[in-house]
Amino acid sequence: MKHLLKLLDLSSDEITEILNLADQLKYELKHGIEHHHLKGKTLGMIFSKASTRTRVSFETGMYQLGGYPMYLSANDMQIGRGEPIQDTARVLSRYLDGIMIRTFEQSQVEDLAKFGCIPIINALTDFAHPCQVLADLMTIREFKGSLEGLQVGYIGDGNNMANSIIVGCLKMGMAVTAACPQGYHPDPQVLEFAKDYPNFHLTGDPKDAAKNADVLFTDVWASMGQESEAEARKVAFAGYQINEELLALAKPDVMIQHCLPAHRGEEITEKVFEDHADEIFEEAENRLHAQKAVLVTLMKS
Repeated sequence: MKHLLKLLDLSSDEITEILNLADQLKYELKHGIEHHHLKGKTLGMIFSKASTRTRVSFETGMYQLGGYPMYLSANDMQIGRGEPIQDTARVLSRYLDGIMIRTFEQSQVEDLAKFGCIPIINALTDFAHPCQVLADLMTIREFKGSLEGLQVGYIGDGNNMANSIIVGCLKMGMAVTAACPQGYHPDPQVLEFAKDYPNFHLTGDPKDAAKNADVLFTDVWASMGQESEAEARKVAFAGYQINEELLALAKPDVMIQHCLPAHRGEEITEKVFEDHADEIFEEAENRLHAQKAVLVTLMKS
């Protein structure tokens, strides 16, 4: 494992190794055990999209690992003025020990890895959100004890979260039913991957995704960069809300996962969100631990 570009690139064994290391690092942090695995290392963090959890968790994680996180706004860099990504990759590779990037196009992440010579971490693109789903898998395993055989339902937009949830959960032996409106399906590349898994189903009915679910996922109806589509999406996603009616179809101990920020009253009701807040905010915390595991896996000498 040289980079984390998308979960499609990882084997189930590699995902398990990251989750096991994340558990260990979380335990050590909670018990005051220092783990400066990246002492003297510098992580460049390129942001083309606004961020709360990604920036704070990566900065804090690098600090706890003994390294130095460097925030780099794309608007303040030459790539914001048209410098080719391949030139940026070759320059930054001579200064840094790793690059984390949160941007729009998956091709930018892939090109950084192609032309650079240091580890590249995808902290979100319009195609994939692998760091978030590693944290999700970590959280589910904490609450459920294991991942194999669990029934997962995803309700909402077939966006980067849906893409990564489908891939990550299927690779870890879980069954996945994704409920998305027509015209908002997951990426064709992901659906092609999922064709090899008989325990994957794509449906237009949220009730199908909720039925007997151990875990239910959702995300906002309009992601960053889609603000102009917000009203049209409210119409398209009417009925694609995790509410008490849908929860009644799931297993009694169903977990709710949401990558945040949440739009209460749209993709999830206030009551359901608050009733499952412990799971959702443990998921948010686990971004820190899962990403530290990725950093150590990729950047430790």
